[in-house]
Amino acid sequence: MSELRRSTMQPATDMYGNTRSGLPMPSTAKKASSSAMRMSLAGPAARTPYLPPGAGSGSNTAHSGYRSQNVNPLLQSTSKPNYGRTPLTNSSRRGSVWTGGPSLAPPSGSQTFKDPRPIRERSYQSRMKQDIYSWLQATEFDISVQTLSNITGKDYRAMFQHLVTIVDPGYPFDPRLRFEDELQPALKALRYPFSTQIDNKWLAAPGSMHSWPALLAVLHWLVEMGKARLNYLESEDDPTLQIADRIPEEFSDPIHHQALAFNYFSEAYVAFFHGADVFHEQDKELEASYAKKNERVVGDLENKKALLAQGTKELDELRSSKAPLEKLQKIRACILDDRAKFDDVLHRLESRKRQLTESVVREKAELAARSQNFDQLKAEHEKLTEVVKVQNLTPEEVIRMNTDHETLARNLEDLKYKISEARKTVMSLEVITTNRGAAAEEALDLYGNLLSAVGLFPPLPPPFDDIDLRLELNTAAANPQQLLLGSDIRKVIKPTLNSVAEIKRTERADIESERIKVDNELDQLTLECENVDEEVREIEKKVMSLNEQADDLRDAAQQESMVSNAEAARLERELAHARTAALSSGMGVKSRLQALQFE
Repeated sequence: MSELRRSTMQPATDMYGNTRSGLPMPSTAKKASSSAMRMSLAGPAARTPYLPPGAGSGSNTAHSGYRSQNVNPLLQSTSKPNYGRTPLTNSSRRGSVWTGGPSLAPPSGSQTFKDPRPIRERSYQSRMKQDIYSWLQATEFDISVQTLSNITGKDYRAMFQHLVTIVDPGYPFDPRLRFEDELQPALKALRYPFSTQIDNKWLAAPGSMHSWPALLAVLHWLVEMGKARLNYLESEDDPTLQIADRIPEEFSDPIHHQALAFNYFSEAYVAFFHGADVFHEQDKELEASYAKKNERVVGDLENKKALLAQGTKELDELRSSKAPLEKLQKIRACILDDRAKFDDVLHRLESRKRQLTESVVREKAELAARSQNFDQLKAEHEKLTEVVKVQNLTPEEVIRMNTDHETLARNLEDLKYKISEARKTVMSLEVITTNRGAAAEEALDLYGNLLSAVGLFPPLPPPFDDIDLRLELNTAAANPQQLLLGSDIRKVIKPTLNSVAEIKRTERADIESERIKVDNELDQLTLECENVDEEVREIEKKVMSLNEQADDLRDAAQQESMVSNAEAARLERELAHARTAALSSGMGVKSRLQALQFE
């Protein structure tokens, strides 16, 4: 508690930048004159709800600037920024303590925001009027629905001031000022986001078509802010209200610490005005609050201390006694030996159990098989006995019949075995036949592709125009000679292909001879071209030498022309000089002639 008092009662700076102390002044201290500053004796100041750090545009705007409903008379003589100071005169009205929400700050500079609400729609206007009418009736403001339909400047000013007073009860309206001079400052103080779109000229006729939607939207916004403020103030569990009676016994929120500190300073402030210099009751109350807060923690601390003492005692006893390591090692060795023996016995028993289980399963299977065979033999014996009784056979005949039956049974088994082997052979042969048929089809496809590639599809060129070299596979034919459909391979297709190959070889030889002849002609032409190229190169050399001679002649002519031009320029200069001299001598002769004439 003492640390809290030391941290919260440091020197502070007032709104004018002057350093002032947060400590209460004693009653014997010299007070300033009443004309300069008078201390109010109305009581402790009310507190402003605490706004947690970081609560800006992301938090609810209704929680950002509403005051507590702790109606304290001291609040009427001092504002929160000038806590501890009194107004200059009694007649001056207190200033508004409305701080507003950061998210509703008006745009800076020339930047403006367009109102996103559909304020010019009839349905939305009707809903706003109903909300405004319901809120005004709930706040004991006498108004009728017709007043909102035919609004006048006086009615609008009354409703506006009533709604602003609900949002900020301390806003200083001046009845001596015109409503046009109070509208914009009030909207800016309440951080109305669209205040720049309101024109004061509209207040002359607020019910007109162009002004009423925006002015109605202002009233609706004030209604919503009033509802939000009321909802915030009625929320009993919100810690930012800083109500000391609602602080739980155990708390850790910084807001609760600040609420206790503010409550302590308020009560000490009242006691200070009553002439007290020491605040024992306030100290005891604050100490009791923190004692309740720390009661469970202190109890836990005592329990932990007791456990620590007990553990320390046991640790000392263990350290003072001998180490039981040897005894534990012996016990561990015995346990390990017993474990090895037990594992060995368990392994043997498991092996024996597995063998007995397998033996029992085999015996059961064999017993079931033999029981079934016995039942079959018994049924067959009974059947044969009945047959013997019916046929009245002698034992020799029965024995002979049994022998014949066994012989026939063995023959039947042999025949069944041979049939199964034959079926297996047939199945393997069918598989081989299928594979070979697929290979034959692939070979015929390749043969057809080759015929198409070499151009031997019908009709063939003469003299083979009546021969068809195509072949088709007929796997369903019973006769092997009918597996291939088409001309005979040995008598027709093979001789024809040989003849075609011979013709192609002859044509290829002729083409090769023609190619050799053309190559010779090309070689001769190439040689002639090389000769022509040599002649062209000789001519180019001669032309180059002639060009060089022409360049030399051109250079010599240019030099001569430059010399002649220089000589001509020199002669022109001399001629000009001579002309100038002649003119000057002529002027001199004329002047002498005139002088002589004068003489």
